[in-house]
Amino acid sequence: MFRNGWGVLAKVITVSDGVIGGYREDRSGEALAARLLELGFGLAGRSAIADGAEEVAAALRSAAEGFSGLVVTTGGTGFGPRDLTPEGTRAVIEREAPGLAERSRSASPLGGLSRGVAGTLGKTLILNLPGSPRGAIESLDAVADLLGHALSLLAGEDAPHPKTSAE
Repeated sequence: MFRNGWGVLAKVITVSDGVIGGYREDRSGEALAARLLELGFGLAGRSAIADGAEEVAAALRSAAEGFSGLVVTTGGTGFGPRDLTPEGTRAVIEREAPGLAERSRSASPLGGLSRGVAGTLGKTLILNLPGSPRGAIESLDAVADLLGHALSLLAGEDAPHPKTSAE
């Protein structure tokens, strides 16, 4: 999908008290990292943080500092009391990208339960994904064909529109 030689970079942030506490394996972060590599991204980092809006906001600011590429979060997008990833994301993004979040949610029958958002911070595209490995991959795959174009535009490149099936 993307240029060879890791021309497009991605970071994965897992938002989970259970992973931080050591009583849950980071399966969704692992699955996303593997899928991003399959899509042709270079993996520039992978981390895990505790749930909470302030933790998410701080992690996203740090991940975006001096970075041009994609940051995906996994976890914290549901209805649990500590599921505050969208709130932390909204606190830092400069421009929201609702079409990406909507398309991501449309990938699964359970997608309507995801409150994830998408947007930009500097030259970084941020995408909140569900915390389950299957939901995270389905949601990422739903927008994968748009990411190259979006990231090229965000980086200030003269990017022609991708071909559609109607052309």
